[in-house]
Amino acid sequence: MHAPPRDGDTDPDRTETPVTETATPPPDTSEGLRPAIPGVVHTTREIEALIPHRWPFLLVDRIVEYDAEAKRIVGIKGVSATEWFFQGHFPGLPVMPGVLQVEALAQTMAVYVAKQPGFGTRIGLFAGIDDCRFKRIVVPGDVLRLEVTMDKLGSRFGKGRAVASVDGEVACEATLSFVIPPEGVLR
Repeated sequence: MHAPPRDGDTDPDRTETPVTETATPPPDTSEGLRPAIPGVVHTTREIEALIPHRWPFLLVDRIVEYDAEAKRIVGIKGVSATEWFFQGHFPGLPVMPGVLQVEALAQTMAVYVAKQPGFGTRIGLFAGIDDCRFKRIVVPGDVLRLEVTMDKLGSRFGKGRAVASVDGEVACEATLSFVIPPEGVLR
């Protein structure tokens, strides 16, 4: 990861943009434009323009695949040794809490939903976490792949299958469902 730019920094190989207080809208890809970073559909900054989560609780670093036709999205979370939750879970044996793996999957699902027509500014809330299984611990240095396939998406309810994996090995899987209150209820 690159350090933030300093005055006069003109590194042409720089691939990251510093995160600022103001989020910018995601790029328009409707005309076939490709993202600036190969393999990245949405950067952290663009994710922040789609969902309300922010550091330290934003648990998706980037979106690397999005297929509206297949109702599928894939996000990535790089798990760093400096994550806030490792201070107490567990000292000397850092393990990413399973509930935060589920939250990372839900945030990935939220990005998918936010990209659908008519959902942009509405916030979904958990309605259920079903058939949840944890099969592998997640530790610092792991890259968590967050894959969600939507089964159902209506104007007020959604459901999908979510799988978090590390190096092709399933860490967590669940069926997640959510409700979307009418616009303006939560704001």
